[in-house]
Amino acid sequence: MPFFIDMNYVLIVMIPSLIISGLAQMWVRSAFRKWSETRNGAGMSGVEVGERIRRAAGLNAVSFESVAGTMTDHFDPQGNIVRMSQDVATRPSVASMAIVAHELGHAQQYQESSPLIAMRSFLVPAMRFSPMVSYALILMGVLFNATGLITLGVVFFAVVVLFMLLTLPVEFDASRRGLKLLEQANLLTAPQDGQGSRQMLTAAAMTYVAAFVSSLLTLLYYISILQNRN
Repeated sequence: MPFFIDMNYVLIVMIPSLIISGLAQMWVRSAFRKWSETRNGAGMSGVEVGERIRRAAGLNAVSFESVAGTMTDHFDPQGNIVRMSQDVATRPSVASMAIVAHELGHAQQYQESSPLIAMRSFLVPAMRFSPMVSYALILMGVLFNATGLITLGVVFFAVVVLFMLLTLPVEFDASRRGLKLLEQANLLTAPQDGQGSRQMLTAAAMTYVAAFVSSLLTLLYYISILQNRN
């Protein structure tokens, strides 16, 4: 967040973040449009792909639900549920295949107690308050010329950056697992299946890269505030 419309914030954080995030969103939406209109070789909807993978991979405890919206798909580890948007759940597209496989990759991570998931989950409670606490501390530090508060705020925001950094290997690993699950379930039956799934998952991964870069730029901005006070 900017402090008194600081031009350093605009130049260091706002403009680069808007560009990077915008490009990532354009990429993933373009890939989704293309591959959601391309039928997968098995002719199976997202739910059917999920059922096939669940049986083949022994993920029997996982259930499936449909949710409103577009690209609202996610895995809920508390309920052990893969939630699919309507298009993904019902369409026999390459995009549906890739998205469901990715979410089941997350389910497999939890089932196998992946260290990556464990580390990220450890930071989840802190993520609920770290961004606002860090901003409040840095703002008070600036207003009252208290370097200690600014330093503490930087430390709190560093937790956010660490969480974003740990998210990257988690998401890349879920995509790797997803492709392997599709292969094990004999669902990559046409050339477009593998090609489209990889393009979809690569584009989706870039949104997490963009989020990490934005958080890192924000951290660097906060550090610059601290350095200017010393």
